[in-house]
Amino acid sequence: MRHASIAHRGWRALLVLFVLAVVALGFVISLAVSIGEISIPVDTTAKAVANRLLGTGFELSRIHEGIIWDYRLSRALVAASAGAALALCGAVLQALLRNPLAEPYVLGISAGASTGAVAVMILGFGYGVLTLSAGAFVGAVAAFLLVSLLAVGSGGGTDRIILAGVAGSQLFNALTSYIVTTSANAEQARGVMFWLLGSLSGVRWPDVYLAAPVAIAGFLVCMLYARALDAFTFGTDAAAALGIPVAGIRIVLLALTALLTATMVSIVGSIGFVGLVIPHAARFVVGPGHGRLLPATAISGAIFMVVADIVSRVIIPQQVLPIGVVTALFGAPAFALILYKARRPA
Repeated sequence: MRHASIAHRGWRALLVLFVLAVVALGFVISLAVSIGEISIPVDTTAKAVANRLLGTGFELSRIHEGIIWDYRLSRALVAASAGAALALCGAVLQALLRNPLAEPYVLGISAGASTGAVAVMILGFGYGVLTLSAGAFVGAVAAFLLVSLLAVGSGGGTDRIILAGVAGSQLFNALTSYIVTTSANAEQARGVMFWLLGSLSGVRWPDVYLAAPVAIAGFLVCMLYARALDAFTFGTDAAAALGIPVAGIRIVLLALTALLTATMVSIVGSIGFVGLVIPHAARFVVGPGHGRLLPATAISGAIFMVVADIVSRVIIPQQVLPIGVVTALFGAPAFALILYKARRPA
């Protein structure tokens, strides 16, 4: 009875924490919509959303309503979706590959997306049919397929997957550098650099309609495999001994993380540290069990990305920093702190 009571209190505390996290996410999204060159009160944001979704008749400035609905809200929702998806991929890959440094780009997907985007932007691949995002997605999928072939051909172990990802990343990074240095003018090179560091400037509602459902669906599928991921953290032999179909689940989850990462990178570019730092931070709060870790990681990633977007827009007056710069500036010290806290006693 005592153990049951302790467990009940633990789950109740986690539920309260989850509710607070959802409220915090709503709050930072409201801030993201309100803060900018033109400040908009939070209650005005709520009225604008109510007018669109509920058909209310609040009298609002058409300029404010346009800024809220056509620009800032869509940007904040894409940021939240991308942050949740990238953080979720990091948590899954760290368990699947049993490597604390695993993150969404370990499979070479970011490098492939960069090559695809650069090929469309500079070389004109797709003959005007492929957009920048579509080119990035095609490149990301091509990179994943190449890395998968390399991994399977070399034995398919977790270390082989990581090594194949490193090789694939180096190859596609080299292709990207070659295209930029030999074919791009100064303006194109600047545009490529800005995209490679991550940007939310061009996102609109069609991007929300893609990013949000993909992130939600990916989260639900990952939750179905939460117990299997718990087993993977003890190694593939232990997972197999528990009756886990190791090969099948590994293929499904690797393909899922590749799809999530490719989709988000094709929309917002390469944004680092989210998938590396957020899962470790979430473990410190809720523990290693994936039934708790995956929701905590997803919502923490969403909050982190929205906050990073706010900072990228206000840190330098009249200028927007690439969001990847902000995530790196915050993520690198945070990861160093996590490593220090997790150090083993001598």
